[in-house]
Amino acid sequence: MTTEVTSAAAEFARRQQSPLQRVQHQLHGRPWLSPLFLLFVAFVSFFIATPTFLTPSSMGILLQQTAVVAALAVGQTLVILTAGIDLSVGAVMVLSMMVMATLSRDDGMPGILGLAIGLLLATGAGALNGLLVTRINLPPFIVTLGTLSIFTAIALLYSGGESIQANHLPDLLNFLGQGFGIGSFRLTWGIVLVILIYAVIGFVLSQTAWGRYVYAVGDDPESARLSGVPSKRILLAVYTVAGLIYGLAAWILIGRAGAATPNAFPDANLASITAVVIGGTSLFGGRGRLVGTLIGALIVQTLQFGLSQMGVDQQWRVLATGILVIIAVAVDQWIRKVKA
Repeated sequence: MTTEVTSAAAEFARRQQSPLQRVQHQLHGRPWLSPLFLLFVAFVSFFIATPTFLTPSSMGILLQQTAVVAALAVGQTLVILTAGIDLSVGAVMVLSMMVMATLSRDDGMPGILGLAIGLLLATGAGALNGLLVTRINLPPFIVTLGTLSIFTAIALLYSGGESIQANHLPDLLNFLGQGFGIGSFRLTWGIVLVILIYAVIGFVLSQTAWGRYVYAVGDDPESARLSGVPSKRILLAVYTVAGLIYGLAAWILIGRAGAATPNAFPDANLASITAVVIGGTSLFGGRGRLVGTLIGALIVQTLQFGLSQMGVDQQWRVLATGILVIIAVAVDQWIRKVKA
């Protein structure tokens, strides 16, 4: 009897909602819907503006350009789900990349060993961020702002500011830039690795206790702690795993760029945060899905790629990205006000 009354009350409340409130409820439960619609609009708009946009070769290039942003955005998503933020993503990636390349250049060290050391270094950098957040209780923004400068300086000092071209690197480090084609549509192994990263982390977040703990810590850390969730260990693990993913992004970037340079991808931090926020992950933690992050990364790169094909200057592309971030955060704030 009680269940029937509750169901009737819920149905009555639903009928009293305005169309806008119903949209708000749908987006609260499925935050990836709005970025999916935005991606569709972007594709249609750029196709109308420049017919070469939707050609197989253009789509292959778009996916290749999206790979690095999409990989970095996975680690950034993990951190933002815990109500943190990581401003050091680009610096960790570049440091890891320069260590891989410098150790392995001109047959100095086996590629597999250089790659392993680079990945280990990136993982350690993420763990350092996590330790500063969990053990010293510093805000993630301040911690990663500081390590951004530290890791950037170390990368420049270690490499001497010198770029290393692909012909000086072992085949393993260049491998992810290779791929296979279907007509004029070409996929690289870097794209395949990104898909695997999304599949693994997506499974962990949705199907394991660790994933549920990540959401719990981001939603309400005090309640999670009182419920027996080891909040600090979860946070440390999140930053550590994020560091490993940044190291994999470094490997992808070497293959994509055909070189290792300490000045690579200066907008990595902005691009990764933009992808996550546009993808529906809340900056306040506890809500979001990796599928939204992937869509967000595609939106960021589609915007850049489409405007580039239209001949729009870089300054206007950066402006458009900034506007998208503000709109995405405003939509997130609106969705969070949904009434049960």
